[in-house]
Amino acid sequence: MPKDLEQTRTRKPLLRKPEATDGAEIWELIRDCKPLDENSMYCNLIQADHFRDTCVVAELDGEIVGWISGHMIPNEDAFFVWQVAVSPKARGLGLGRKMLVHLLERDACDGAEALKTTITEDNDASWGLFRSFAKHIGGELTDEPHFHEEDHFGGAHDTEHMVTITLPAVDEDLRKAA
Repeated sequence: MPKDLEQTRTRKPLLRKPEATDGAEIWELIRDCKPLDENSMYCNLIQADHFRDTCVVAELDGEIVGWISGHMIPNEDAFFVWQVAVSPKARGLGLGRKMLVHLLERDACDGAEALKTTITEDNDASWGLFRSFAKHIGGELTDEPHFHEEDHFGGAHDTEHMVTITLPAVDEDLRKAA
């Protein structure tokens, strides 16, 4: 194992709410995490500012190496995960799962009975993360086509499946297991 990767594995990332000033660095992280859809830098700035209570950044040595954007779905008891990005520098640390648990422990996510996200059929990394997360917390994962290639994307994007994971109560045991 390369020495720099070994050292990364022994350090604990700092998980925190984003700041508006993080927008550009978040945007760069997403650009480096192909095949994620890129939003505008302004979109990431707004997420980091207006939705900071339901988004998280992970830092190692002052550098943003992880990001999850999300929000509570209006009129539902569900937390929607929009995007998950983990830098190649921080892969293999279980960072995606740690960030998900961190978000679900926040007051802004109180009352969430389900986590929802959309994933294209070919996004193996996302399927792996969310299946692993569901198993880890003891939640049930279901999915069904939701945003269709032709109906919603005019043929320009693959169908997105709505993934729903039931959430048991987030408690101290879940936090320790992350």
